[in-house]
Amino acid sequence: MANAFSKEERVAFEQLLEGFQDALVLSRNVSVYNTDQAMMERTNDTVWRPMPYIAESIDAAPGTDISSSFKDFTQLSVPSSIGYNKTVPFSLNAKELRDALQEGRLGDAAKKKLASDINVAVMNVASSQGTLVVSRTGAASGFDDVAECEAIMNEQGIMSSDRYLALSTRDYNGMASNLAGRQNMTDLPKSAYQRAYVGMVASFDTYKLDYANRCAANAATVTMNTTGSLIDYAPAATSTAVGGKINVDNRYQQITVSTTTGVAAGDCFTVAGINAVHHITKQDTGQLKTFRVISVDSGTTMTISPPMISGGGGTDAEAQYQNITDASTSATAALTFLNIAAANINPFWHKDAIELMPARYAIPGDAGVNVLRAATDQGIELAMSKFYDINTMTTKYRVDTLFGVTCVNPEMAGVLLFGQS
Repeated sequence: MANAFSKEERVAFEQLLEGFQDALVLSRNVSVYNTDQAMMERTNDTVWRPMPYIAESIDAAPGTDISSSFKDFTQLSVPSSIGYNKTVPFSLNAKELRDALQEGRLGDAAKKKLASDINVAVMNVASSQGTLVVSRTGAASGFDDVAECEAIMNEQGIMSSDRYLALSTRDYNGMASNLAGRQNMTDLPKSAYQRAYVGMVASFDTYKLDYANRCAANAATVTMNTTGSLIDYAPAATSTAVGGKINVDNRYQQITVSTTTGVAAGDCFTVAGINAVHHITKQDTGQLKTFRVISVDSGTTMTISPPMISGGGGTDAEAQYQNITDASTSATAALTFLNIAAANINPFWHKDAIELMPARYAIPGDAGVNVLRAATDQGIELAMSKFYDINTMTTKYRVDTLFGVTCVNPEMAGVLLFGQS
């Protein structure tokens, strides 16, 4: 068989896949949605994924007659796309192939890079789209920092299991230092001192990042430029604005402000007078709702997440998905930016907030190229292709993976910022 892999190459590929799966640290802690690849090709690699329903309850009084109280549910959904196609190409000539170790070394490098690409994609999505913002004035110091992340999630009704926090190395080690000094606890201080290990803190499984995104400082002075009734967002499942029904992405809202000078995508802010509510009970948490800038659209408009849903419009969808107190704020309500100093972004999320979509290439195995493929437990596929060029006596290799990462619910993910004083 032309270009058949030797036994050594097959063993190398099996080891490559094993190491690749072991290195997928962050992506193991998000939801996975497997798709039909033929369907994905026909839909331009995009599928709409449902967001969780939020139900309402009523008092069945007097008596048991609720015939006038039946309401429709509004199913919100978000577009999820296969948007990452990563590959590591390399070549070896006939002389280099005399050293069989070269293949293993290059394969190991490919494994590490592709695993890193997937982890970075998860981190980027969580860091840029998570809307729960915890701002700390000092350096990372331990339990109290993570407890603030737990508090903001609990107050807004996010499930208490499957929570994860990824910290930059310096912030993680700062927490480990605090833990190492606690002499009244067994085992944990010893591990913290010997291995800078933190583990589970305040319901979060913690992970150490050897890379982390950073946010810039924002000292802009910005106010809302419309009254509350105009900023109140009404979620909808579909829209007919372009002549036919299309799905609506309800994660974002465009707002008008006094100026966007000095504002950048990723900035975090609160609005005076707008508090967060518990997503199920709709009770005021007493804490200002946090928002993220997704894009700056003009000198006076920007797209934010999440949208401001107060329920003031009276629709069933607004009542079901209310996330803030009454939005009837002043037309000059101030925006207070939380990232007032440059800092590492430490993302935290609930497992259901972020979705990983594995995909695969349809590579023909009878077109002069030999192909090996295998998938991890999550369904992420690695495809290794090999082609020999008789003109140059060079063998070309490429290792490929195809996937998508989507933040399906930005209000179940957030960022922890230190040094904001």
